Amino acid sequence: MPRFAANLTMLFTEDPFLNRFALARIGGFKAVEFLFPYPYSKEEIKTNLDTYALKLVLHNLPAGDWDAGERGIACHPDRVEEFRAGVTKAIEYATYLNVGQLNCLAGKAPAGVDSKLVHETFVGNLKYAAEQLKEANIKLLIEPINTFDIPGFYLSKTQQAIDIMDEVGSDNLYLQYDIYHAQRMEGEIANTIQKFLPRIAHIQLADNPGRNEPGTGEINYDYLFGYLDKVGYKGWIGCEYKPLKNTAAGLGWMHHYEHTHQDSIYA
Repeated sequence: MPRFAANLTMLFTEDPFLNRFALARIGGFKAVEFLFPYPYSKEEIKTNLDTYALKLVLHNLPAGDWDAGERGIACHPDRVEEFRAGVTKAIEYATYLNVGQLNCLAGKAPAGVDSKLVHETFVGNLKYAAEQLKEANIKLLIEPINTFDIPGFYLSKTQQAIDIMDEVGSDNLYLQYDIYHAQRMEGEIANTIQKFLPRIAHIQLADNPGRNEPGTGEINYDYLFGYLDKVGYKGWIGCEYKPLKNTAAGLGWMHHYEHTHQDSIYA
């Protein structure tokens, strides 16, 4: 059965971040993910994870100045030292919080920079991060993101990500497959998952259009959840969507799926 993790950056935003752990547990989740832990101390995050018996399954490497519109720096030639410092910081948090995988956001391709240099920078940074994370027993992930929501984002297609992974050549670099982003850029969800299943370490979901909860758009999630079971996906599925109304009211899709299947989604 699929195992769902609440994305605390997107869900339960009716409350402050540190209050969302309790709400996730009340909502039926046993795992969480979020973009960044860095505004908070490792200790206060761990206290919330322990108090509410939640597993943290994913967060991102530092990604530049998010509030200013940056969406990663891994492809920026002038930010390599900052990127490497971010890898060190991410490992420190992930080790303390017992997180087994970290996502690296490529970022928007910097304007006026040679495309070859952008590519070489991204590949070089991934080689460095994959090696550093491997020493800490943490997987490195990369995620294609649609260019409708983030114009200019450097990594936007599944095959592009696979080609870059092949070029990096690390056995510690995996694909984070976001169904919503993939639907917007290329579709062909089920066949793509099957084709690259051994290289997918994490999946995220939202419906389209709107990036709201499953059942509000065009994606057949009842089929996809069954398909993921059929092909043997064993990872977590991060619920990274914008609730159409409020978070609690929008969890009906998950409870319906749980109640219509014999085994618990958290078994």
